[in-house]
Amino acid sequence: MKKSLIYTVLAIVLVIVSAPFVFAADAAPAGTVDYTKAIVIGCSLLAAGLAIAFGTIGTGNGMGAGLNGATNAVGRNPEAQGKILLTMMVGLAMIESLAIYALVIALIVLYANPLLKFIS
Repeated sequence: MKKSLIYTVLAIVLVIVSAPFVFAADAAPAGTVDYTKAIVIGCSLLAAGLAIAFGTIGTGNGMGAGLNGATNAVGRNPEAQGKILLTMMVGLAMIESLAIYALVIALIVLYANPLLKFIS
């Protein structure tokens, strides 16, 4: 079961990664095939996915650690709950901004790719 799932996921990834190359071959003039633009688009898709993946994994771990520390602190000193809550909220907002930065980078790479201007 696990092997077939892994092979299916790898086949889907292979199709997704190779799709830009296939579509770029149709747009080339007769007799010549230039895969440069397709390679840049494919690498941009991969880079955007990795930016979002690593950005959200890191922020998720950071938020979990922050919430763990805040709940432990409130458990030890319930009278300081207000100050701990305020500090925790500011910290979580700062951590969440990192995920938003990763999203902005991914959107720039996908929709306003500066490398495509040099190729065309």
